[in-house]
Amino acid sequence: MRIALFEPEIPGNVGAVLRLCACFGAAVDLIEPLGFDWDDRRVRRAAMDYIDHVSFTRHAGFDAFRQTIGSSRLVLFTTKSSQSSYDFEYGADDVLLFGKESAGVPAAVAEACQARVCIPMRPEVRSMNLATATALALGEALRQTGSLPG
Repeated sequence: MRIALFEPEIPGNVGAVLRLCACFGAAVDLIEPLGFDWDDRRVRRAAMDYIDHVSFTRHAGFDAFRQTIGSSRLVLFTTKSSQSSYDFEYGADDVLLFGKESAGVPAAVAEACQARVCIPMRPEVRSMNLATATALALGEALRQTGSLPG
């Protein structure tokens, strides 16, 4: 299973996702442009020494990223879906895609995805933190597919 971050803007979120994926054994795809300098110390501070235990790839853009996923299904997490991420059936080779913190993904990217799901939350709030959403999504997907480590 892979996590893809579309044009992430906050280095601390990327670091937290890298650490999360190191713990669960999931690869990470970072789709550029990033909203920060890659050598930003905040990425390493959030990822800590876990950055050495996660496989991650930076892609020049969405098209370059798509060329690397083969037949894997692209599952977009978006507040614009009514399909609950807990009712969705995941596959072991799914790529879970998350949009940029301020704007999600453009319509063309959403249309390129085979599935769109949302994490259910109270209607009076807009969205949750990217790293938190990624943790909820990855945990459920790995649980369903029997791929949790340990």
